[in-house]
Amino acid sequence: MTRYHVEQDINAPAETVWGLLTDATTWKSWNPTVISIDGNIAVGQKVALVSTLNPKRTFKLGVDELSANRMVWSDGMPLGLFKGERTYTVKDRDGGCTFTMTEEYTGLLAPLITKSIPDMTDSFTEFATGLKEGAEQAA
Repeated sequence: MTRYHVEQDINAPAETVWGLLTDATTWKSWNPTVISIDGNIAVGQKVALVSTLNPKRTFKLGVDELSANRMVWSDGMPLGLFKGERTYTVKDRDGGCTFTMTEEYTGLLAPLITKSIPDMTDSFTEFATGLKEGAEQAA
């Protein structure tokens, strides 16, 4: 299994961070890793996202879970062949909140497919930093 993870303390209320994460119309204002994002971030909906890591591809991501502090998006192939799942969490802490984002690739074809996926470590860091700056400015 391939996995990417980032954790970022943010000096803003969790509600502010969550508001940015769950409103696709704000993403381009704070997220340097996104070229475009279209769709409604709601359970059962699809979001079309183009990232700087692969600007020629539009990812159609399903919003699988959306609760008060956790959101899960996924894409993949049927029958357990391949799945990419990204989980966002925001947890209160004294003076602000902690944001985490994890992406995991699983399935029978994951070892083969993940060889063609670029390293997302820097992109995850940029995402978290952009969210921190956007939320702290908005707070």
